[in-house]
Amino acid sequence: MRTRPLSASRSRRAALAVATTAVALAAATLLPAPAHAADSWKVPKDARITFVGHGYGHGKGLSQYGAQGAARKGLGHRKILAFYYPGTKRGTAKGSMRVRLTALTSGVLTVDARSGLRVRDLGAGRGWRLPARGSQWRLRVDGAGRDVVERKRGGSWRHWRTLGGHGQFGAGGKPVTVHTPSGSRAYRGALRLVAPTGSPGREVVNVVGLEAYLRGVVPLEMPASWSPAAVRAQAVAARTYAAFERASVSGRHYDTCDTTACQVYGGKSAEHPASDAAVARTAREIRVHKGAPAFTQFSASSGGWVAPGSMPYLRAKRDPYDKWPGNTVHSWSVRVTDRAIESAYPAIGNLRRIRVTSRDGHGQWGGRVEKVALVGSGGTVRLTGDEVRWEFGLRSNYLTFRVTRR
Repeated sequence: MRTRPLSASRSRRAALAVATTAVALAAATLLPAPAHAADSWKVPKDARITFVGHGYGHGKGLSQYGAQGAARKGLGHRKILAFYYPGTKRGTAKGSMRVRLTALTSGVLTVDARSGLRVRDLGAGRGWRLPARGSQWRLRVDGAGRDVVERKRGGSWRHWRTLGGHGQFGAGGKPVTVHTPSGSRAYRGALRLVAPTGSPGREVVNVVGLEAYLRGVVPLEMPASWSPAAVRAQAVAARTYAAFERASVSGRHYDTCDTTACQVYGGKSAEHPASDAAVARTAREIRVHKGAPAFTQFSASSGGWVAPGSMPYLRAKRDPYDKWPGNTVHSWSVRVTDRAIESAYPAIGNLRRIRVTSRDGHGQWGGRVEKVALVGSGGTVRLTGDEVRWEFGLRSNYLTFRVTRR
């Protein structure tokens, strides 16, 4: 079961060719939202500034807490998906995923010995069954730049074979335990040591079936113990996002990564029976737009308003499902002193005024903050709402300010 908080945000590729037309149309039909008269605060000496906000993450597409709130009201997973991705339809996807394992950066792939373990020379197209006895096997690059297979026996590594191309471990679909800097983790599918284009180094890529991949994603993106309809909605959104990423890459040695920059993926070690059931119940199901996988962005909480995105189905709209007693990030506040802001941005000198100069126009206070000016005795620093968010560890840029004396 997942114990850490829901992922705060998915920083996805926004500069996509398919999004250009939608963005241009949106820019032509929507004028920038003006700053509200209340979006300027005088900051006295020795002030306390409170960030008051809603939601967690970028707020685009599916709200994970909102999906749970909708499920609690009786909505099935398809109705939840239709609400958060309006204009998309049900479709199907299959195949495999190539997942870059970002924790393995040393150019070495070490696995535990097990029955059925094989190593394959992808250059020569040959494979060999590896003895199950012995503790570990590894792939690495030797001084001549060749991939070699080594076996650990008696506490030391011994050369076993030099390969003509890149190497790959697999056990006929059975899990293989991989050693990472933070410990061991089991993965289904095959594990490759691959050279990125133009680089002499190596990266580890897990080649795994789409459904098996989802089993290692869904419980890390949403608590598996949540309502089945919510977890099924998450499974379809994650499967669709994977299919979208796979269709968007060209000439790269992997389709996706295993962090919040893509989707969090933990292999077999992350699987949970409840989320496995959601994946199985929605097998191959995705959301499509104009016959292609949709860009199904999601974040932890919309805060009551879904933010506009780069696609026509990522629409700004009121979210009646996000606010429920279990959503502890629907509303939040963070308090700092004026000195903390002055320390973060010394160019402003003594902070005298905070001005929000642009919002997106959707929701309370005029919506999410787009631009902020910090005015001080030494000058003015202009920031985006996201820059303010990251600097002060805020949950989202859907916020306003309160200024009081200390």
